Amino acid sequence: MPYLIDGHNLIPKIPGLSLELVDDEQRLLELLQEFCRLTRKQAEVFFDNAPPDGVRARNLGLLTARFIRQGSSADEAIRKKLERLAGEARNWTVVSSDLAVQTSARHAQAQVLSSDNFAKTLLKALDETLPDKGSVDEPSLSQEEIDDWLTLFGGQ
Repeated sequence: MPYLIDGHNLIPKIPGLSLELVDDEQRLLELLQEFCRLTRKQAEVFFDNAPPDGVRARNLGLLTARFIRQGSSADEAIRKKLERLAGEARNWTVVSSDLAVQTSARHAQAQVLSSDNFAKTLLKALDETLPDKGSVDEPSLSQEEIDDWLTLFGGQ
């Protein structure tokens, strides 16, 4: 099930991210892009306050980033996307903790997931791909190999 994500609503829910960071949106995009790749799910993330001369949308594989110019909002863009989806909206999950966005999603019969819960899902998916630190075998050298290295680097 694809996602519609309220980006600025999600950023504060991710440990290490903050709306105060200059690159908060880029860092979230990198996490979401990896999440989409790993889960093979499509997502669209919406950000408020795009610069007037900036890019309005970026396609990043399974992830599309939408930058909403001043005068409108990510909330409004999500609502309009749900309207365009019409009956297909029920196949999408809206990620936001904003009550107005959640209400719009429910009205469109889309699934609703709070930003807190999605952040947990995202981090779990990303964490499962990291190698288990306890299971990494340390390479071992024989005494002969150690002696060869010591000779090579002047240790003997």
